[in-house]
Order: sequence, then C-alpha cells, then structure tokens
Amino acid sequence: MFQPKILFMLTLDPAAVMHGQVWRLFTWIITPPVFGVDIFTIIMLIFYYSLGSLLERTIGTFLYNLYMFSSMLFTMIGIMLAHIFCTYIIRYDYVSSTGYFAYASTYYILMSIFLAIAVCYPDMSVLYAMIIPIKMKYLSILYIVIIAYYFINETFMGRVNIAMSLVSFVIFYLSTKNFRKFSPKQMKRRRNYNRQVRTAKQGNIGHRCVVCGRTDKDYPDLQFRYCSKCTGNKEYCQDHLFTHTHN
Repeated sequence: MFQPKILFMLTLDPAAVMHGQVWRLFTWIITPPVFGVDIFTIIMLIFYYSLGSLLERTIGTFLYNLYMFSSMLFTMIGIMLAHIFCTYIIRYDYVSSTGYFAYASTYYILMSIFLAIAVCYPDMSVLYAMIIPIKMKYLSILYIVIIAYYFINETFMGRVNIAMSLVSFVIFYLSTKNFRKFSPKQMKRRRNYNRQVRTAKQGNIGHRCVVCGRTDKDYPDLQFRYCSKCTGNKEYCQDHLFTHTHN
C-alpha cells in the first residue's frame, strides 16, 4: 500500500534530523508501527484504537492526551539525546557497528496502551484469534515478556526506544496503584457523574442532598458525596451518606 522508501522518509531518524530533515520530528507519529501495511497491521491498529478509546473513557480525554503526547515526546527526546551522546560525545558510529539505522517507532507506545488497560481492567477478557477469551492480566504478562525479550536483543538505540516509550506507562502505573477497578456499569456511572458535575458547574446549580434538601449554598461547610450503590447518581450530604436506603 505504501512504498517502503516513502515510509522511511517519514521515520524519526535522528541522524537525518541533524542534517536538516526536521519534518521527521512530526511525521514519525503517523507512520505504521511496523514497515509494510497488510491486513494484520490494519487489524492490529483497529484493536489498539478500541483500547485507546476505552482508556480515554476511563481516565478522561485530558489525561489520555497527556499520556499519548508525553509518550511520543519522551521517545523523541530519548532517541535524539542518545544519538547526540553516541555521535558527538563517545564518538560511537552505531550504524557502522550494528548495521542498523536508529529510528523511533510507535510500536511500543501502542503496547503501553495495552498495559495501561490491563492495569485498569485486569479481569476484562479479549478474544485471542477472535475465538479464545483471555483475561487482560494474563495477556499483559505475555506483553511484558515480549518487551523484555526485545529489549535484551535490541541494539542500544532500540533499547532507548523501548525504555522511553514506556516512561508514561510507568508513571501511569505508579500513580494508579490504588486505582479502582471499574466494571462497565461502574465506568458508565462514573462518566454520568462527571457529566452531571460539569452541567452543575455550567448552570451554577451546586450540590443538593436528595434526603434533606440542603444545598452547599445554604450550608457551605457541609460535605456532599454521590453514592456509588444507588442508581441515577444520587447525591447525599455527610449526615445521610451512610444512613440512607440504597435505591
């Protein structure tokens, strides 16, 4: 579908960037994670797109965009600094020594999306080969083994690419160690809650207890919370949050 030479002109080759091909700093993001586009690559991209959409719905659009752009930024900075270190500081010609050009790929960034989903939904199942259901927590172990294998067998620049692509995931994992595991129903309730909060702020409605009717305007020191066990995202004051009847 795409000529390999055209794709190669879009990759993040740090040596080429240093020689004036600055467009590579941006175009590498849109190149396929592997050279050559076939039916399997298309299926893989569709699969990761669905995972990305799920991650966006889970953590919110802002945090999802921050996760993706920071992954790309870390990868780009890591590859460029590694090239500068090898070429201008230790005078190591990695192309002549390894026979490989250094370039960044989004392949491991996509894998980090899978790992992030596995952190949020470890018991969610996906269909392997569209037939066999396997839980995310088991597939994530396989992914980690594959990444470790690639890391061991890669060149120095390849290891930099892998490591920097996963920095955002490591930060995400460390910041969500106590992340609540959402079921699809809980996730929908969470989205509805966020939507209602935004609507309340836009309409300047405030908080109101469904039992006693008190609001945060009348009682500014009163705490209000939504009950996750009640349907409809009902809000209660601190006096009725633990004493009301769930419905």
